[in-house]
Amino acid sequence: MPTFTYKAVGPDGKTVEGTLTAENQQTVLRMLDEDSLFPVSVAEGGVAARGALGGGQKRVKLRQVIAFYSQMADLLRAGVPMLRSLDTLIKLTTNAVLIEVLKEVREDVAGGHTLAESMAKHPNVFTPLHASMIKAGESGGFLEDVLQRLAGFAEKQDELRSKLLGSMIYPFILVFVGGMIVSLLMVLVVPKFRDFLKEENFNALTHVVFSTSDFLMKYYLLVMVGCVAAVLGVWSVRRTEWGQMALARFQLKAPIFGEVFTMVSICRFCRILGTLLHNGVPILQSIKISKDSAGNAILSEVIERAGDNVKKGEALSKPLGDSGLFPLDIIAMMTVAEESNTLDKMLIEVADTNEARTARKIDLAVRLVEPILLICIAVLVLCIALALLLPILTMSSTGLGV
Repeated sequence: MPTFTYKAVGPDGKTVEGTLTAENQQTVLRMLDEDSLFPVSVAEGGVAARGALGGGQKRVKLRQVIAFYSQMADLLRAGVPMLRSLDTLIKLTTNAVLIEVLKEVREDVAGGHTLAESMAKHPNVFTPLHASMIKAGESGGFLEDVLQRLAGFAEKQDELRSKLLGSMIYPFILVFVGGMIVSLLMVLVVPKFRDFLKEENFNALTHVVFSTSDFLMKYYLLVMVGCVAAVLGVWSVRRTEWGQMALARFQLKAPIFGEVFTMVSICRFCRILGTLLHNGVPILQSIKISKDSAGNAILSEVIERAGDNVKKGEALSKPLGDSGLFPLDIIAMMTVAEESNTLDKMLIEVADTNEARTARKIDLAVRLVEPILLICIAVLVLCIALALLLPILTMSSTGLGV
């Protein structure tokens, strides 16, 4: 679709310049008129700003996308035509980025493209998973149902993610506050005791605390730079293939939270695969999409190998069970569902059941982490206190003995 560069005058008399992607020049003139802009010149050429506002760079909150799916489904089910539904939602939407995206989607649909094709141009707003499901709904004539299921599916995913992130807030606050307290003690409190203590009364713990305090005071800039470098280093390594695999292994084998991360990924895979199959997407395409949405590189490899088995006409459940990552009860249910041709329903039921269990496990894991962090912080503070108090007690007992 060609891109047009335009110059127009707004209602306030100010000149506005920009680019639009449209079927032809008449469409551009209509788009400008809808925006209450008086065109001065319109010429074909230029680079559209689709990437900046149309979702190529900026993202839209998932909850706003969920609301769009739900409202779109209601309008279509009520018999409102597609273009009029998009016009209505553009007026109802408050997010500036989403408004621009919907305007571009509306123009693409008016130009003869399908809704799925129009949404696929904005992957940062409408994921490939969502576009595939909408494509299946358009092909099968049940777009309203797909949009409603998408809204419910995305909402459940958002709730589980919010549950996991929300549960980690308090432990992170504990680590941050505890680290600040220990750092302030080492930098501000510990040095003031040096003049009152005699080195011959120091024990090993006292030497360690004073050496650490001296290092922090002398090289605090180096420590800060090192911390920033470590964070950036981890971030850079994480973007490499080796780093992604290392992170994936840690997620699956991490103490306390390893089982939680594993079940979150499995639930996401089961829900996505089940939803795609239920909406008529072919199984090989469904497996390809769901493996990329699992959120774990190792699990994605396992699912990809399972997809190769399906290409050969074999069962999906066998390679998943051989991986040792999927619980035996889920594999048993998948095996029966494949035999009875009810895999789509079973996968969604598995996701519903295990997401509720995973939420309870998240609560339990966080309850275990909180006292462990408090104990660690208390031990550090106790070590600093003992390092300072024991020499004082030794000096007191020596003085009394004299």
